[in-house]
Amino acid sequence: MLSNFIHHIKKFNLKSLWLDIKESISGTEKDFTKIKLSKAILLLSIPMVLEMIMESIFAVADIFFVSKLGPDAIATVGITESLLTIIYSIGMGLSMATTALVSRRIGEKKPYRASVAAVQAIIAGAFISILIGIPGMIFAKDLLRLMGANANIIENGYWYPTIALGSNIIIMLLFIINAVFRSSGDAALSMRILYLANIVNIILDPIFIFGLGPIPALGIKGAAIATATGRGIAVIYQFHILLKGNGRVKLYKKALRVHLKVMTNLIQISMGGIGQSIIATSSWIGMVRIIAIFGSAALAGYTIAIRIIIFVLLPSWGISNATATLVGQNLGAKKPERAERAVWTTGYINMFLLGIFSIVFIIEPHFFIRIFIKNVDVVNSGAIGLRIISIGFIFYAMGMVMVQAFNGAGDTKTPTIINIICFWIIEIPLAYFLAKHIGINENGVYIAIIVAESVMALIAMWLFKKGNWKLKEI
Repeated sequence: MLSNFIHHIKKFNLKSLWLDIKESISGTEKDFTKIKLSKAILLLSIPMVLEMIMESIFAVADIFFVSKLGPDAIATVGITESLLTIIYSIGMGLSMATTALVSRRIGEKKPYRASVAAVQAIIAGAFISILIGIPGMIFAKDLLRLMGANANIIENGYWYPTIALGSNIIIMLLFIINAVFRSSGDAALSMRILYLANIVNIILDPIFIFGLGPIPALGIKGAAIATATGRGIAVIYQFHILLKGNGRVKLYKKALRVHLKVMTNLIQISMGGIGQSIIATSSWIGMVRIIAIFGSAALAGYTIAIRIIIFVLLPSWGISNATATLVGQNLGAKKPERAERAVWTTGYINMFLLGIFSIVFIIEPHFFIRIFIKNVDVVNSGAIGLRIISIGFIFYAMGMVMVQAFNGAGDTKTPTIINIICFWIIEIPLAYFLAKHIGINENGVYIAIIVAESVMALIAMWLFKKGNWKLKEI
């Protein structure tokens, strides 16, 4: 597998690469179960990477404009984002199941059954959103109070969580329908949809927050309206594409009903995906709790280092998402060996890219921390964290590809078990032991992250080689 990757590097052609990049961004009709594997990975990965970056811009744009309103407004956004974590977890779980089912049906050349799977995911997402949205709107103030918000935030900022939770159906559908497009091979469509959502949000944010002409200044409430509007317009566009049939998946009239068997299968697969997200999120909360013991400088350094790492990992997650689509489609096309080659090839590409970042962060981590803060104690603490954690980048690279390979095959149970072992049984106890009992303070937390992520990669590779994922029927 590694020799194949080296062979592709040797045959590198700049002109051909540029043409492939243009095709990936503009959209392609290529059959990903038949074309050259390296080309398939490139065509899918580039728009998925850009999509991941677009998703992160939402949060950055909101916090940029909201920060002008003061600390309480920033805190309101932060608290609301933590409340939305459960929605993101459910959306990601449903997206994983959607990817597995739709990609498998596309690989089988069964567009109607792909449409049925898409409809079930949309119905499930909408139903769950309503169950969350109604109490979320009613009890917005109580939720802020429960999260420790001060009186000013509760009385003046409650509109932000009210609108965000009340409109969570938009977030859910945006996740799910983009998963439909990605898994069918229309990754460029998902990318363009998030571009649209971001452009609208960035234009409306300052207008609704600070006012313009006849539009009054709505403050923090305006930020929520702008974000909901941007995402809402994107969802309308998604449905336009699905109903018009411009993409690879079309909503057939006969498919617009509940198919109990498909719905049950979707929910079963989703549970594993939701579990993965919740386990990972809760483990990060546990790590923050441990590192907070060592003071605000250590916590601030850790927070900045993790934000830098997450941003760097975004392209790798995009590449990993391409793996899920390729595995699902090739299993559907009865080409399990090609699916396996796709995973190893993507894994090595990911290792190469993250390996470059690893070298940079090991050599000069201080520079990147200083971009965010000048405090010497915070810079030193964050730099040590960035340096130590980046040592494990090569393992992270292969691990995330392997996890997405299982998810793409519809086996969300295996990654969930791996996450429980690595994050809850290894990472958190090890971090506490090294930090408190061995006495290496926050460095123990950083070392525990490397150990847990590396073990995850090794376990995932071992289980992947066993090949049981190839036999998964969905």
